Amino acid sequence: MKVAITVWNQRVSPVFDVCREALIFEVENGSVFSRVAENLSSENSSTKIERLMSLGVETLICGAISEPLYWELTQRKVKVIGFIAGEIEEVLQAFLTKRLPTASLSMPGYCGRQMRFRSGGARKRERNHQRRRITN
Repeated sequence: MKVAITVWNQRVSPVFDVCREALIFEVENGSVFSRVAENLSSENSSTKIERLMSLGVETLICGAISEPLYWELTQRKVKVIGFIAGEIEEVLQAFLTKRLPTASLSMPGYCGRQMRFRSGGARKRERNHQRRRITN
C-alpha cells in the first residue's frame, strides 16, 4: 500500500491545497519498505491530485483539505485522513499502529469528526430551507 503524508518543515503540512511536498511510503504489514520525497508544487490542484494518482497513492494523510479536493480524492478511491497535525515520524507511527485519527495528532480546534463537511452542507441547506418555510 502506498501512503502519502504532506510535509512542511518535518511536520504534516497544515493545508493540503497549497502543500508543495509529500513523503510517499510503501507500507506492508505495518512496516515501511520505502520512503520517497515527491514534489507536489503546482498552481493547479488537479495536477497535484494527478501526481498522487500516478504514484499509486491509496491513502493520504494531511492537514486541512478543501471539500472539492477531498471529494475528488475519495471519488478516485483514495482514503483521506485529514486534519492531522504533528511530526512526520509520530504521525507515521500512529498510522502504522492504526491509531489515526487521534485527538493528540489532530489540528488545533478540530473536534474529532473525520471530514466535518461530509454532510454539513446538506444540514445547512436543510436549516436554510426550514427557515424560509417559517418566514414565508
